[in-house]
Amino acid sequence: MGFRREFATAVPETTMRFTGHPMHAHAQPHVVHMVMGRGVLTVEGEAIVLEPRTSVWLAAGVPHAVRLEEHSIVLGPLLAAGVEPGRRIERLGVVPAITDLMLARMAAEPRTEEQHAVFTGALEELLLRLGSEAFAAPLPVHPLVARIAEVSVGSPATLAALCARVGMSERQVQRIFAEETGMSFSRWRTRRRLNEAVRCLRGGSSGMSAARTAGFATRAGLLRALSRESGVPIEVLREDPLAAAPVPPAVQGGVRGIERLSPPAAPR
Repeated sequence: MGFRREFATAVPETTMRFTGHPMHAHAQPHVVHMVMGRGVLTVEGEAIVLEPRTSVWLAAGVPHAVRLEEHSIVLGPLLAAGVEPGRRIERLGVVPAITDLMLARMAAEPRTEEQHAVFTGALEELLLRLGSEAFAAPLPVHPLVARIAEVSVGSPATLAALCARVGMSERQVQRIFAEETGMSFSRWRTRRRLNEAVRCLRGGSSGMSAARTAGFATRAGLLRALSRESGVPIEVLREDPLAAAPVPPAVQGGVRGIERLSPPAAPR
């Protein structure tokens, strides 16, 4: 039988999960999770392709729209005030723990606010763990250099190529990086990529999957970079890569320390 069109319209209140929705914003932080199929998330002028099981974490007040292909399902739970990503738009990629949690929520079919809160609270705790940075890598203040920095994390392009796109010299960008972040561009990008890898590992991804997501060719290459930045012997990291990045005590307690300005809303 497969997926039939009437499934999308059977429950009018949830039709947007199958069809997408026009541009809008929420007063609370928000997660967009692609359950199946494909879609495009349009946010702040950028089109982000949503593959199955990928998630994007949006800060409060960020306008966004979702366009879905046929036979697709997307979920969009709202979060408590304060459960904000480090950036306005945080691409989480495929995080197995989020996928498992979303499937559990759909299977449980929570109806009351208290029931929804069980799953929303678990998602918030998970996001706080994922969002805590293992290695400090502050974004440069200079607007063009900050743009280079943001693009560089997910791009294989050299610094020279990235500089050419915004009309700045490589020497100038290197100088600004050192002045505003306290480190070279190369080390800054490595730290940001390591943070991406650590987030994947915390979410249940394998070492190889985390390495590829973060731009490392092999698991061994990721472990070497982790060892250099953390000082943890590589022999230890082979057994437990997260030994290089323990979860800070400030987030181990989940959302209990966050003041809820309003009750968590039920997932759309």
